[in-house]
Amino acid sequence: MALAEAGAKIRRILGVEVRRYSSAAMKAIHPWGGLVVSALCAALFVACGDGDGPEEQPPPVFSSGSTCPPDSTLTWESFGQGFMETYCMSCHSSSLSGSARKGAPVEHDYDTLEASREAGAEHIDRTTAAGPARVNRRMPPVYPEPSEDERRMLGEWLACGMP
Repeated sequence: MALAEAGAKIRRILGVEVRRYSSAAMKAIHPWGGLVVSALCAALFVACGDGDGPEEQPPPVFSSGSTCPPDSTLTWESFGQGFMETYCMSCHSSSLSGSARKGAPVEHDYDTLEASREAGAEHIDRTTAAGPARVNRRMPPVYPEPSEDERRMLGEWLACGMP
């Protein structure tokens, strides 16, 4: 949708009569007038899109190369929670603070599925998961360490959207 069409559509919806002012007139009304109007029009143009509905986001790309097989049965309850408790929560727990976190960022907790999702699947994959492209071993920095098979399962669970 062209910018002029977007403006016309907004005027029709709002039932507003818009007078056309030159840049000089807009500056006389308010020094930032032209800039504000331009910014609003640009924001509306971007927000309106092409009218074909919401754009689909591409699936995340994992450094491990992990993908979600159609028959995956891994869930938070069957896999994610146990993995996080065993290998991650000695540092990445909301119940820990200060030096007890051993350098783990405060915003990276894995106590719950929601907290794990907030930390980000791409981050967890990049530091810990395995897949056909690579085996990421940055985490955990202390024992116990997950086996390569467990890391591959982690990559699958992440690629499936952390169900």
